[in-house]
Amino acid sequence: MVDWRVDGVPVSRVFDDPYFSLQDGLAETRHVFLAGNGLPGRFCDGFAVAELGFGTGLNLLATVIAAGSCALRYTSFEAFPLAAGDMARALQAFPEVQEVARQLLAVWATGARQFRLGGVEVEVIVGDARATLPGWGSLADAWYLDGFSPAKNPELWSAELMAEVAQHTAAGGTFATYTAAGHVRRALAEAGFAVERVQGHGRKRHMTLGRLA
Repeated sequence: MVDWRVDGVPVSRVFDDPYFSLQDGLAETRHVFLAGNGLPGRFCDGFAVAELGFGTGLNLLATVIAAGSCALRYTSFEAFPLAAGDMARALQAFPEVQEVARQLLAVWATGARQFRLGGVEVEVIVGDARATLPGWGSLADAWYLDGFSPAKNPELWSAELMAEVAQHTAAGGTFATYTAAGHVRRALAEAGFAVERVQGHGRKRHMTLGRLA
């Protein structure tokens, strides 16, 4: 399921796309998903984060570190969960997250997909998000839209799925994503978000964020 570049970056065989930025994936996570959603400034007990695309778990680890003592809920939708060994190899690139990563890897290797990591209650819902998200019975205060690129993985960026994201967003909730693809921005706007194109991370000129109107 995973191929490896010479620099150690994992690439999905299914989508032929890297799992994280070639220009420091942790910095991208913090710029796009945390800062893009106004986090950690909005964190409070009970705050709910949801994510399309769990990948290596890097976004979760950055969130756990940023959350401190806040009791959060974190739900991720993932169709192709990585094996623990591949996840461990990928996360070796980020020394800063290793303490929390060891905890994640220990529980991930058992097959558990609902667990606690620090103060964060985590659930990874395995399956195609187009089938699993409509049946999710909760709302998110912040969304990380982190599927593989729209050109490689168009199913995870469809207008229908973006409408489901909006339906599962709390009043005043937000989203952030690394992509600035026009059809994605239009789909999110049509779903009810006030959408902005802002400065991206590294070599990416733009990214997208928004708030439910």
